[in-house]
Amino acid sequence: MNRKTPFPRRAVIAGLAFGLLAFSTGSAVAEAADAPPLVQQINDGNWLPQDEAESLREELYYQRAVYAYMTMLPAMNVIGMRDGSEQAFGSGYNVLPIWKDRMDSRTWVPTPNADVIYSMNYLDLKGTGPLVVKAPPNVIGMFTDFFQRTLTDVGAIGPDRARGGLYLLLPPGYDGHVPSSYYAVRSRTYNVFLFFRTVMAKGDGVPDPKPAVELAETTRIYPLWAEEKTIPAMEFPNASDERVNMMYPTDFDYWTKLKAFVDYEPVSAIDPELRGVLASIGIVKGQPFEPNGRQQALLEKAVETAPKMILASRQLGREDRRNLYYEDRQYERAWSAGTAEWMQQSYLDLTARSAFFQYAYSSAPAMVMRTTGAGSKYPFTARDKDGAFLTGGNTYKLHLPPNPPAALFWAVTAYNVTDGTMPETDQLLPSTNGYYDIPKNDDGSIDIWFGPEQPDGVVNAAFIKTIPGRNFLVALRLYGAEDAFYDQTWKPDDIVKVE
Repeated sequence: MNRKTPFPRRAVIAGLAFGLLAFSTGSAVAEAADAPPLVQQINDGNWLPQDEAESLREELYYQRAVYAYMTMLPAMNVIGMRDGSEQAFGSGYNVLPIWKDRMDSRTWVPTPNADVIYSMNYLDLKGTGPLVVKAPPNVIGMFTDFFQRTLTDVGAIGPDRARGGLYLLLPPGYDGHVPSSYYAVRSRTYNVFLFFRTVMAKGDGVPDPKPAVELAETTRIYPLWAEEKTIPAMEFPNASDERVNMMYPTDFDYWTKLKAFVDYEPVSAIDPELRGVLASIGIVKGQPFEPNGRQQALLEKAVETAPKMILASRQLGREDRRNLYYEDRQYERAWSAGTAEWMQQSYLDLTARSAFFQYAYSSAPAMVMRTTGAGSKYPFTARDKDGAFLTGGNTYKLHLPPNPPAALFWAVTAYNVTDGTMPETDQLLPSTNGYYDIPKNDDGSIDIWFGPEQPDGVVNAAFIKTIPGRNFLVALRLYGAEDAFYDQTWKPDDIVKVE
């Protein structure tokens, strides 16, 4: 700078002011930067007020209880079925209840199928050791553990390929000899669910259940190492015509039954992270479950709120629309285009899984795989053509185009939306199927009607009665689904409200 050119006094003052401002601002930034983000976020780096800390801990306990409810629902679903069945028909590996006159609305169980003959048992490998099950030929069935993880399909999609055969169920940790002459599967839980369906014959314009019952009664179950003289004879009680409550608990029993299950099963049956969730609400294997009064109230609240949350997710649907079968229809798929194990491409679909076990049970590859002439498919809808929810006070018509692509048979059933039970009316079987002589239209198509009163001119086999004031859903079952279903050249019409 030229000494003879004085720096303007005003500029000097401004520069000093800017420097002071910069120093001041920089100091504030420096002081703020001295506090890490979480210190700034949480109470200036101090402990919370006592009442806020207690409130947040209760909220976390409640949230963990809701999560535990949803993730344990597959187990509690089948535990409810077991307890209801054994209370009504007795327990034991040799006791196989069969719904010999078909399952109707007096059996409270999620989405029962009135159009096949059910055989269901609950096997305890901890008490018996390895069990052998002689499966009949042509059965549609499966074995699952008590988290309803499929051990194997049985039948056309299973290893016996519908010929029947000897299945060997191995308990967790079994290290003994495994004979090579069985279809051997190992369970992660001591408890195993046996679920067989046998197909009825076509009688004189109506289904004939007798051949399916006779086939189911050829099932045999016995311990692998038992001598013949020590094996009790099979018992096949008729489960039809009985009031049987096989639903999972809707009160505090949900937690006490879950605790008993956790205590009974091996540690390996539940992944460590889920055990951590259970531990956070006081459920630990081998330790007392003693929630205090406030915790008990939160657990009861979770049992009331969690199923509403699941129902809400079902009601509002998925943003990705993976649950829809068709671009131009209201029908949904329970697995949302995932696998039978609830896997999407990169994640476990917890929302779809909890939704399924609220209203259904038993997921198996045969229900999901695209197998022609075998397996089964279950498109269902809770909405009419205009997107309105189906409600029992209205009259509706379902039009099925000619030749439903089902190699074995097709069926249509109405269910309560909340839990998948059948609506109880004086029509005990809210269902119809291809075994009935339902009048056909000129092109071979069929019309099925729903409503509180049977429309004039509609035959009994084409009418399903509903309950006024209650929503319902409709499931279309296709057993032995064929290519026309998979390539969507055959599609069921949407349900239409009729004035």
